[in-house]
Amino acid sequence: MQTHTAHLFSIAPGSSEPIYRQLVEQVRRLAAAGQLQPGDGMPSVREIAQALALNPMTVSKAYGLLEMDGVLARRRGMGMVVAERSAPAPAGERAALLRPTLERAALEARQLELDPDTVLTLFATILKENP
Repeated sequence: MQTHTAHLFSIAPGSSEPIYRQLVEQVRRLAAAGQLQPGDGMPSVREIAQALALNPMTVSKAYGLLEMDGVLARRRGMGMVVAERSAPAPAGERAALLRPTLERAALEARQLELDPDTVLTLFATILKENP
């Protein structure tokens, strides 16, 4: 069993999306992509709160929602772990997780009056920069 550290997560404090929701969506994406494997240990609420300078109740709320949705499970003596799933999430489900982020990016591109070709070229460049 691998234990992950809080460095997996990044928070955008100025975002209109609540912080707990940012955490929830990041865990969902990491689990759907297989970067978090079933049985992998998650950082404690305190670890994440300290690493990201968050209120522990915010992290606890995110973990609670993820547990209710079956993404995480509580294991006695181990804390939270990634829940077992029968198969990796299909590509369509993983793409659906990306849609809200892309919708926000599209809104910002329209606000900046950027043409779609410029935005798509920039996105393609970013995709190729960091594996």
